[in-house]
Amino acid sequence: MMTIAKVSEKFNLSQDTLRYYERIGLIPRVNRNKSGIRNYTEEDCRWVEHVKCMRGTGLPVELLLEYVSLYQQGDETIEERKELLFEQRKQLMIKLEEMKKVLGRMDDKIATYEQTILEKEKKLNRSLYVPLN
Repeated sequence: MMTIAKVSEKFNLSQDTLRYYERIGLIPRVNRNKSGIRNYTEEDCRWVEHVKCMRGTGLPVELLLEYVSLYQQGDETIEERKELLFEQRKQLMIKLEEMKKVLGRMDDKIATYEQTILEKEKKLNRSLYVPLN
């Protein structure tokens, strides 16, 4: 069992985010002790990790809620869940290709700046060089 503070630290999510995820149903209701303090189980933590991973890919909260709803309906929704994840994977691959293009452009621009700086340094060094006779 883990407190919300420990789960927050473990997954690098704010406690407010964890409460929000629980409130809207992205993660199951977390059991509480007699004092009302949340006690996260390993299963709860797996849900937190899954939601964080999916959000990290850019999956909208609405689609995650749909996924969770399908999951809660049982095994008869396995194909629908798989299709939802497959569609999101396709979108992520498109974004990845776009990011690769942007990264290539940035690398080219950085190389241009580095070449410009190198040329200016060479000119500066030549002008500073005075032969001793």
